[in-house]
Amino acid sequence: MNLTLLTFPALYCATILMLTGNGLFFSFIGLRLTHEGVDELWIGGLTAAYYAGMVCGAKFGHQMIAAVGHIRSYVACAGAATMIVLLHILFEDLWLWLVLRFITGLVMMNQYMVIESWLNEQADNNQRGAVFAGYMVAVSLGLILGQSVLIWRPELDFKPLLIVALCFAACLLPVALTRRLHPAKLVAAPLQISFFWRRVPQALSTVFVTGLMVGSFYALAPVFITLRGLDTAQASTFVAVAIFAGLCGQWPIGWLSDRIDRSRLIRGCAVTLCLVAVPLWGLFDLSFTVLLLFGFLSGLLLFTLYPLAVALANDNIEQPRRVALSAMLLATHGVGACLGPLLCGALMNLYGHNAFYMVFSLCALLLVWRVQPNQVTGEFLVEGAPLQHVAMPEHPVSVLAATLDPRVDEVPEELLIHEAAQDEAPHRKEKLEA
Repeated sequence: MNLTLLTFPALYCATILMLTGNGLFFSFIGLRLTHEGVDELWIGGLTAAYYAGMVCGAKFGHQMIAAVGHIRSYVACAGAATMIVLLHILFEDLWLWLVLRFITGLVMMNQYMVIESWLNEQADNNQRGAVFAGYMVAVSLGLILGQSVLIWRPELDFKPLLIVALCFAACLLPVALTRRLHPAKLVAAPLQISFFWRRVPQALSTVFVTGLMVGSFYALAPVFITLRGLDTAQASTFVAVAIFAGLCGQWPIGWLSDRIDRSRLIRGCAVTLCLVAVPLWGLFDLSFTVLLLFGFLSGLLLFTLYPLAVALANDNIEQPRRVALSAMLLATHGVGACLGPLLCGALMNLYGHNAFYMVFSLCALLLVWRVQPNQVTGEFLVEGAPLQHVAMPEHPVSVLAATLDPRVDEVPEELLIHEAAQDEAPHRKEKLEA
């Protein structure tokens, strides 16, 4: 039996468990603090600290994996994540929680990097599309399952945090028990900020603004629903429906992306998102069913903007630079996700919970202004552009996922360095020389 195929379900299972715990953690913190009367700026700040940890975690993860190896690094970080969750139960000081959320971002990035580099190592070029799609579904499914826990257990005691800790501990098992060879050693991909800003400014602008909205969504969407007078289960249902919409929207938007100018499609999605968010401003008294409908539509549009921006950027960047491009896109998205919850939380604190979707409309209008199809000259289009659109997780994780992208024909030598002896991993050399 093909051992490679047996490895993928183990890694997908680890991903689902991680994202179940992480998705539950996000929503629980927002709902718990709202229940205790903590203002929205603090809730946004905790999410901002998490995304700041994710951005810093890319460098930290490379250093740790290089020092102790993939499995030891993963096990250590999963153990640390479990301890951090339990510390939230023992200590309820918000300043300590701010530090803990930053450390959570650090260790979660390391775990994503281990799983993604492992998938990349095991995937042949002709498998990358299927492997990437499987990873995307695992990420989305985990986030949805995290919300399902709060639908099942809507009480806001600390028992959901015990479930988060169980998920973070359980995700150790599939990775720790694998008998497959370790992936090759990692070297950080360069950002090359000035080069990419000159080459793909509209794609980077889209990624940054999308980060503002996505970070705000995960931090404050449950808070928004709760402050409208609905309960915990309904808040979790709303978030789960929006995430599911993002998964459903990947393929129809991708189909359009391969047939319509991508900058025009981004602008069209931004205009539609701006309009779809208007009924959620609080100007009308909407039933929960109608809220779910508009939550579905807004999620479908919001979570497809990032892959559209990635597709637009890849159309204008040569293949050898695409891993570095992904590093730049994810860093830009991470900065946006840090700032978004702070900005949105501050506005909700000043003007009330209805400011939440007003921020989304303002961000969408910013995209309409920034993405100008008539300014796309086509000067840097690569051969074969537009390249095939690739569905991506609505919660971008680490740069290593880019190496699974079918648009990256091979893993560049500057990303991977041989670490194992030649008799242990001869197939790696064949991949790099192919």
